[in-house]
Amino acid sequence: MFELVLMWYKSVKPLARHRSICSRIMTKNLLTLLRLLASEFIKFLRYTSLVEVTLQYLKMSASAPNSVKISLPLGFQKELFQEIRTDDRLVVLARGLGLLRIVVNLLHSFDAAGDNLVILVGANEKEIDWIGQTLAEQSVISRCLKAKGLSVVNTDNMSITVRQRLYAKGGIFAITSRILVVDLLTNLLIPETISGIVVLHAERVIATSLEAFILRIYRQKNSTGFIKGFSDNPEAFSSGFSPLSTMLKNLHLRTPSLWPRFHLSVAESLDDKKAEVIELSVSMTASMHSIQNAILQAIEVTLSEIKKGNSRELDMEDWDVESALHKSFDVLIKRQLDPMWHRVSWRTKQLVGDLTTLRKMLNDLVSYDSVTFYSYLESILAAQSSTGGSARQTQSPWLFLDAAQVILTTAKNRAYVGRVSMNGHSDLVPVLEEQPKWEMLTKILDEIARDIHFNPVSSDDSYGTILIMCSDDRDDKVCKQLREYLQSLGNEPQGLNDENHSDKIHGTYFMRRNLRRYLAWKRGLPQLKAALAIESSKPANSVEAQKTNQEWFRGQAPHSKRRRVRGGGSGGGRGTNFSGPTRSTGGIMEISEETNSHIAGLMAGIQSSVEEIHLNQDIGTDPLEDVDNYYQSYKLQDLVVVHPFSGDVDDQLLEELRPKYIIMYNPDTAFVRRVEVYRSSHTNRKIKVYFLYYGDSVEEQRFLSAVRKEKDSFSKIIREKGTMVVTLTDGHGVVDPQEEFLRTVNTRIAGSGKLTATSGPPRVVVDIREFRSSLPSLLHGRNMTVVPCMLTVGDYIITPDICVERKSISDLISSFKDGRLYTQCESMLQHYKQPMVLIEFDQNKSFNLEPFLDLGGNIGHNDLQSKLVLLSLTFPKIKFIWSSSPYQTAEIFEDLKNDKEEPDPVKAPKVGLEEGDDYMQMYNQISQDMLRAIPGINLKNYRSVMSNVENMVQLSNMSEKEIGHIIGPEAGKKTHRFLNRNLYTS
Repeated sequence: MFELVLMWYKSVKPLARHRSICSRIMTKNLLTLLRLLASEFIKFLRYTSLVEVTLQYLKMSASAPNSVKISLPLGFQKELFQEIRTDDRLVVLARGLGLLRIVVNLLHSFDAAGDNLVILVGANEKEIDWIGQTLAEQSVISRCLKAKGLSVVNTDNMSITVRQRLYAKGGIFAITSRILVVDLLTNLLIPETISGIVVLHAERVIATSLEAFILRIYRQKNSTGFIKGFSDNPEAFSSGFSPLSTMLKNLHLRTPSLWPRFHLSVAESLDDKKAEVIELSVSMTASMHSIQNAILQAIEVTLSEIKKGNSRELDMEDWDVESALHKSFDVLIKRQLDPMWHRVSWRTKQLVGDLTTLRKMLNDLVSYDSVTFYSYLESILAAQSSTGGSARQTQSPWLFLDAAQVILTTAKNRAYVGRVSMNGHSDLVPVLEEQPKWEMLTKILDEIARDIHFNPVSSDDSYGTILIMCSDDRDDKVCKQLREYLQSLGNEPQGLNDENHSDKIHGTYFMRRNLRRYLAWKRGLPQLKAALAIESSKPANSVEAQKTNQEWFRGQAPHSKRRRVRGGGSGGGRGTNFSGPTRSTGGIMEISEETNSHIAGLMAGIQSSVEEIHLNQDIGTDPLEDVDNYYQSYKLQDLVVVHPFSGDVDDQLLEELRPKYIIMYNPDTAFVRRVEVYRSSHTNRKIKVYFLYYGDSVEEQRFLSAVRKEKDSFSKIIREKGTMVVTLTDGHGVVDPQEEFLRTVNTRIAGSGKLTATSGPPRVVVDIREFRSSLPSLLHGRNMTVVPCMLTVGDYIITPDICVERKSISDLISSFKDGRLYTQCESMLQHYKQPMVLIEFDQNKSFNLEPFLDLGGNIGHNDLQSKLVLLSLTFPKIKFIWSSSPYQTAEIFEDLKNDKEEPDPVKAPKVGLEEGDDYMQMYNQISQDMLRAIPGINLKNYRSVMSNVENMVQLSNMSEKEIGHIIGPEAGKKTHRFLNRNLYTS
């Protein structure tokens, strides 16, 4: 029975996941439904109390072997599994080699025993979902009666009582870090009962992270449990001073295990069976080459300007155009500039922002169609535009280069060309240049169709599915674009169905649709510019900006006096009547000003044809009502699946679809390795891979640079491992009792003082919402007992008299805006003798308020300095503490606690509660934060609302009078007006 369920589940998932609509592209609705049914069916078979099913399962498990079945077919995977199963290690594996599959088999080996409590830390939502499904399948395959599967713990669906009951049963748990650290500190989860902790994305475990806090608590109280760390990001271990040693220290591990692609075992496992790979270099169009070269020129000039102004403060040895192609280049620059951001000129800040924009333009050029790319460029110009004399000071410096004219004019000519004459007559003609990869993709699909036609019966174990993989942008725009393009295949506009045009009209419907969207957006552009002009008219840093642009063009002739280059764009002036971005007499880039009549004329020529309207009717979402009318079984060989790169989850995609043809629309190092692992794992499945890339482009250069950077990173880690000093810790971090007693001794015996010792380490009561920050971890690291509680007043209770409200800079600004800080100060004054407001800065940024202030003019009553002064005048008894970092805050708290009485963790949560309130009652934190953000609801009355209203829906449906009875008539009026405000009126 279990094998039948598993076979049904595995066979139905690909069909449910990918259903074709017109172009054979599927939605995910049926996948969700069938996965739910399959998981519930498996749960029923596992947990039902029916005697027949139980007896049958017991008979099967009795006849099954005692050993746990591990699904790791490759030699290097088995070797790594045995290594990590027996010893605590930090595994650094090259991307795409099946890290999650190794982790799942490791968790399954512990889950099958039935008496382990293993915590999974650091996994994201997709990874947790994949691990949970795979563990369920593994338990069925192994016929493990004791296996409990993966339990996900979060605040949305599990209370304290439920979590305590689950911990007592044991199993594999995926717990968010904030919940786990609170449960460990409150002994809801006793560290001694934990068998071990598995850490994913170990490169993120820094000294101040919650994961490092969790591992420290666990290792101090449990010296026998295991810790196993995993990472597939070797670049994170190759920068800084002794990064590998530092990471091992944070993870409380001693031994690293490094597995690059060039590892001998990996090479032997993957080089035996190789997939058939066809590498296709696609040539970019001449206009795309021109735009790419111009963008690279702008990046080079921008980098040189940043170096010129900051050569003394920054390490710029690796700052070049090639480095700028890496994804993490922006992060590297900002990380170096953050500590000195208050001393960086306005010009440098603008150049750093321009660098991000130019890098995105490079990526969009090879990813999106010509109309989408040009609309993005015009949105940049619209954001840079303003009125009056400040335009030259506010526009980005790269827009004054000749390269900007080439970029914008060429991009516009890829979408449409024409003139707007002086008398207003327009002659705009759509060009709609298609991406060269589209034509190559069409040829590949035609070749695959011919191959399937002549070989209808598959000779291997694959399903024959066609899988198209593309880049993983946030909005999946590339996937959506390809789906729309594939839906238009085989549908040709009238008048263009002759043989001469047959190779160039595949994307005509799609491009015409995009141009109509662009023109509709362009009609509303004047209103957008007017709104941006109001914002840009603010005189922020105008003096410095004017000086900046004067320096930028120092040594260069003004645009209006530059020599015109033959064949180049217009050097300046409004004399040209070309439609497109132009320069004013001052060299300022301006958006092409086609009137509504010109746009209407162009729109009339690209209206939807009858065939196009009929095609669009078949495109849409599938409702779940009348399932039989919307869903039917399709042959897997008829499916064309377009999917973005999704990390290790792509391994599951390959196993479900068993594709015979894979088209890599964008190059990706990790997915190349996944295909290698998949082909080597299944010798009876043949795969044909089409690898597409633009030749002589940044796309090709970025791919080669990523491969080289990963190889260099592994080489650095291997060298560090060879010279690394092994840190020996006594008892795996367990504190010696005598040493723990000495830490409680107060050695301040100045004058007639006496040497004293407290009954325990210093204690600090911390609000559970503060565990999002690193301060509780640092306090615990300074041997203070951190007691998490749900506090009504304050964030940290240092002593019975000292209450501290901690504010980061961003939180301080938002607290002033909504008036929350005034209410908090008032509450602290009412209940504590020494209330304090802690203003804490980031340790990686400047200890200065200047980056958050507007110093361009006189200080007004709305400025941050004025609000701080007013707050101190309103509450003169409140003391302000300025801290440069959480590390300094921990030292300040330690000084504040010297010779002071310890706070009572029982009384502290009750402070500020009204009579009859139960401080042990837990509310949904997300709903509580949302409630407190509503106008009229504040710290004084939000608890009354929670006591009388069940949820936000009930509050929204209440009348003004009903709300007024709870929080007062004036506050009720504000709340009711906010909840019933029309979204389309001010």
